[in-house]
Amino acid sequence: MQEASHNNALPVIPKKRYFTIGEASELCGVKPHVLRYWEQEFEQLANIKRRGNRRYYQRHDLLMIRQIRSLLYDQGFTTEGARLRLSSSEARADGAQAKQIIRQMIVELEDILKDLRS
Repeated sequence: MQEASHNNALPVIPKKRYFTIGEASELCGVKPHVLRYWEQEFEQLANIKRRGNRRYYQRHDLLMIRQIRSLLYDQGFTTEGARLRLSSSEARADGAQAKQIIRQMIVELEDILKDLRS
């Protein structure tokens, strides 16, 4: 799957285990109410509910949110079309998600290298 052109402008995902809905919203460039809606529409997107029924997301959830965002906003899919694309390409999704993870790791390693050089 091709990565969205302005997904590259999204902030690097910090090294944390869990993210609140507000943090996920900022890191993925969508509003919290959109995330709540997408949770209902996309079975691949499952948050963890903890203390007081608050939503928490993990790194792989953020990558899935970015992928959904790309399908809907950049590639022009409808919600139904994006859902079908994700479900029909679950075998390929592992490869696409791996590419996103690798790109993220490259950015993080470049940051570490900059810190080591200074």
